[in-house]
Amino acid sequence: MRFRPFVASASLLLCLLTVPALHAAIHHWPAVGPDGGDARSFAADPAHPSHLYLGTANSWIYQSVDGGAHWTRLAQLGTGDDLVIDHIIVDERDPHTLYAGAWRLDRFGGGVFVSHDSGATWTELTGMDGQSVRALAQAPSNSHILVAGTISGVYRTEDSGQHWKEISPAGSGEIREVQSIAVDPTDPDTVYAGTWHLPWKTTDGGRHWFNIKKGIITDSDVFSILIDPQLPTVLYASACSGIYRSDNGGLLFRKVQGIPTTARRTRSIKEDPQNRDVVYAGTTEGLYKTLNGGKSWNRLTSPYVIINDIYIDPANPQHVLMATDESGVLASNDGGKSFEPSNSGFSERVVSSVLVDHQHPGTLYAGVVNGKSFGGVFVSHDDGRTWAQQSNGLGGRDVFALAQSSDGTVYAGTNSGLYRWSPSGWAQDGKIVNRPSHAASSRRRIHRPVASGAHIDSRVNHLFTRGPVWYAVTEGGVYLSHNEGATWQGPILRRDGYIYFGTLGSRTVAVNRDSISYSTDNGQTWRTMYRPLGLSSLTAATITPDGTLWVGGPQGIYFTHDAGLRWFQLKRLPVNAINSLTWDPAQNSVLLSSSDSTVVYAINPKTYTWKWWNTGWLVHAIHTLGNRLVAVSYSNGVVVQPASQSGTALAEGGN
Repeated sequence: MRFRPFVASASLLLCLLTVPALHAAIHHWPAVGPDGGDARSFAADPAHPSHLYLGTANSWIYQSVDGGAHWTRLAQLGTGDDLVIDHIIVDERDPHTLYAGAWRLDRFGGGVFVSHDSGATWTELTGMDGQSVRALAQAPSNSHILVAGTISGVYRTEDSGQHWKEISPAGSGEIREVQSIAVDPTDPDTVYAGTWHLPWKTTDGGRHWFNIKKGIITDSDVFSILIDPQLPTVLYASACSGIYRSDNGGLLFRKVQGIPTTARRTRSIKEDPQNRDVVYAGTTEGLYKTLNGGKSWNRLTSPYVIINDIYIDPANPQHVLMATDESGVLASNDGGKSFEPSNSGFSERVVSSVLVDHQHPGTLYAGVVNGKSFGGVFVSHDDGRTWAQQSNGLGGRDVFALAQSSDGTVYAGTNSGLYRWSPSGWAQDGKIVNRPSHAASSRRRIHRPVASGAHIDSRVNHLFTRGPVWYAVTEGGVYLSHNEGATWQGPILRRDGYIYFGTLGSRTVAVNRDSISYSTDNGQTWRTMYRPLGLSSLTAATITPDGTLWVGGPQGIYFTHDAGLRWFQLKRLPVNAINSLTWDPAQNSVLLSSSDSTVVYAINPKTYTWKWWNTGWLVHAIHTLGNRLVAVSYSNGVVVQPASQSGTALAEGGN
């Protein structure tokens, strides 16, 4: 196969590579929601308890100045979006100074960060860079002293983070994988460390350590340690085996009653600042509360609420906030008797797909994964400014794909089949009327009826629509509908991994991660099309009205005018790692995004020139919203092009 490459001059290529980077920190598109998602940690200004900080699982810190009623993005730690911020500390001496401990979700690393301007800017502290920091505490009696618990051990600073020293035995096989830290309120040398295998204590600043496991079931992971500030000999320790209380500084623990063994992970224990007998326990199965110092407990929430942290307003202990997985921040004004979402401005949703309603301009649908009962589908009727959950009937299913029929009916591809929306809620759909007996394995087809009631019931990864012809890409194969999803045939192809279906003249084109196929008989038989050898895999595809097939992959973009006989590379494009290609009829352009860049492009398919905009986010899909663009970020929800950028671009380039 021969290629006809476009040649770029070195100077122009350098210019195109450089210009977007200069604007990487500006021209951000606002993240508009849906509100909610994963929240990890709270902190409050001691002098102004309504001024709160919120840590997330993707490097972002938010703030609220009204007790959590509204949130604004404050800053992003590090250089990526993979830091889990489980601890934020507001310095007792100087509330403009903040500390944050972080760890990386999918690999070793993290650190301790400091801000001296109330969280607007952050610096990583030398000596802790690269450490997976799972716990961070400040000594109440000496704010210069901080103690960090990491995967490798316990570290301490006595000069507000300028210098750090490991105070656990170097190379210890026991005092490592530290998940929780607590410092005695009167003695900064007395430190408790909870590890993935039992708790430890030092009373001399780490020179000597002893195990405090008496009364605790062996090999218990200790997630949280609470010291009673009024009586420091009273401790609470949460472990995978339950919650324990000690009345003698950890010499002996007893297991508290009333919390079921299934609630194995209690990540947060907090004491009412005005009543030491009132303690809250945030577990993986809801919030528990005791009114008698742990003698008995009552569950206050649904068991499906996963709690990462708790904040109790010291000025008004009836005001309680929870940082949760999936449902974001939940707030109570009656001491936990009832909770409501308090996520205005907080958006950390994992959005898989966005659908722009073709009948009602300004209406958007967002499909959410990892949301369970708090996820599913969200709808906005005002260009994304406000959102409402529309998940009745989905039963907590993840939504991976959305499509709309010509009569306005919305369909959702979930982790367990296809669902159709009606005013009464979502209902299972995807009825199969016949099933080919040898999908994609022979030239002849014998269609046999399927038993009554059969539906597409496997995970639906993509829905592709071309007028009345729809394709559903599922883990059980590819299904075909000729009536906009009312009934289905298939599987017409049994392989998984298809990323695109479209029409190229009289041919139906199917793009897989490693191959391109086409059919001339509506999916009855398939042949292989030549693919560009310059791409190690295929990650995106689209077809323009002139019959050009565009494909993208790790090495960039290729296109063909003759169904794969000849492929041409768009050489001067300054990004690779293409993750989406979409035809935009409003601009007559191919929209493009990359997993390596926050810049999105609109390519003119006739001149092979392009415009670009810096969204400020890594995105994985782009759509048109009237005369603007809307993009889907990886973990910050939906982002929308500002009206001021509509019809304009930051720069242009081309071959």
